[in-house]
Amino acid sequence: MSAQSSPTWFLWGTATAAYQIEGAVHEDGRGPSIWDTFSHTPGKTFQGQTGDIACDHYHRWPQDIELMRQLGAQAYRFSIAWPRIFPEGSGRVNERGLDFYDRLVDALLEASIVPFVTLYHWDLPQALQDRGGWAERATVEAFVTYAETVARRLGDRVRYWITHNEPWVVAYLGHYLGVHAPGISDLATAIRVSHHLLVSHGLAARAIRAVAPHAEVGITLNLSPVVPASDAVADQAAAKAYDGILNRWFLDPLFGRGYPSDTRRLLGAFYDPPESDYDTIAEPLDFLGVNYYTPAFVGSASDQSAGAFGIRLLSPEELHARGYELTDMGWAVVPDGLEQLLVHLHREYRPRAIFITENGAAFRDEVVDGVVADDRRIAYLVGHIAAVQRAREAGVPVHGYFVWSFLDNFEWAHGYSKRFGIVYVDYATLARLPKASFHWYRQLIANGGLPDR
Repeated sequence: MSAQSSPTWFLWGTATAAYQIEGAVHEDGRGPSIWDTFSHTPGKTFQGQTGDIACDHYHRWPQDIELMRQLGAQAYRFSIAWPRIFPEGSGRVNERGLDFYDRLVDALLEASIVPFVTLYHWDLPQALQDRGGWAERATVEAFVTYAETVARRLGDRVRYWITHNEPWVVAYLGHYLGVHAPGISDLATAIRVSHHLLVSHGLAARAIRAVAPHAEVGITLNLSPVVPASDAVADQAAAKAYDGILNRWFLDPLFGRGYPSDTRRLLGAFYDPPESDYDTIAEPLDFLGVNYYTPAFVGSASDQSAGAFGIRLLSPEELHARGYELTDMGWAVVPDGLEQLLVHLHREYRPRAIFITENGAAFRDEVVDGVVADDRRIAYLVGHIAAVQRAREAGVPVHGYFVWSFLDNFEWAHGYSKRFGIVYVDYATLARLPKASFHWYRQLIANGGLPDR
């Protein structure tokens, strides 16, 4: 947005997640999460790395908020660690956990930074997983109690609430592919988990609104335009199927359409949920959070064993051969994909408001003479923010943009090998060093957005 076109209520922010930055996993009554268990299981993460210390944000948060203030951040999206609030997943409330987030929220407000709270960013209390986790309806009930507890404590100061971050990732990477916690590989379980996540979203939204009447409640989805590998009929069909699994399986029920029939046929047997669940899932959204990194490039798998559902994702090598720039994650850099996605969401689903809750890139950053010159990240952000501007000019109600991530951090199964931050973290000393992208983003915020084209 240019300074002229960006409304005053547009928020420029940055984002993190609790397990990725907090550390202090055994302090002040916190219970273990599934990511504590998973990361300590040999072979599950890069070099066996864990979030035990991470960025030590739990102790260094005043320094981090001061850096946000220097950045000029207008908003900060962070997650609550469920096991800090309910060490056993339910039952006894850990007041020391609530106290931590009390202090964090107060400090953000003192710095004129709007807090955006994410209730679930993947760190399910291990005690709940031991009782079946998200595959069990009881976890839905526990989540609602947790959401209500946090909202009752923080709702007088927090306006924006995100129930879940990327339920597709939770369901499929955690319960079908098994590469994320809890490391289960079972399609039926993944489908059941996806449903329970959506139901818990709707019930939690109602609970939050009941105790915090001024709350605005949304959910964050990882969404991508799906690009077929070719014009071949099989590739086109594979792309449609993948769009159903990745995007429409979550968007359609959230917007009152129920699960897409073609995707239900693809996924096979699916337990029949109570009819009331569909109304619950479709609890009105105040906003939709969108995490965008790259399109999904999809082709058909000639051998069923080579790809789930006869679908395969093009490899980084194939994308490179097609001329795409790749991030350190092997993801193609396609800013136009974000504009395409936003326009499609607006036309197809008409959300009241959209926030870009994550957008960013991992590159192999190095400190040279006390400077991290991450020019490729700056170029990535310029391209994607320009795409947001074009979408807004087309009438899409985008109300804010959050860079992922504020700090380099524990990147899940990749450990500390991938750096997404606009602040460099020296993991040996935990010292923070703002990168060139930090200074660039600070200037963009001060200017009110990108200059007019």
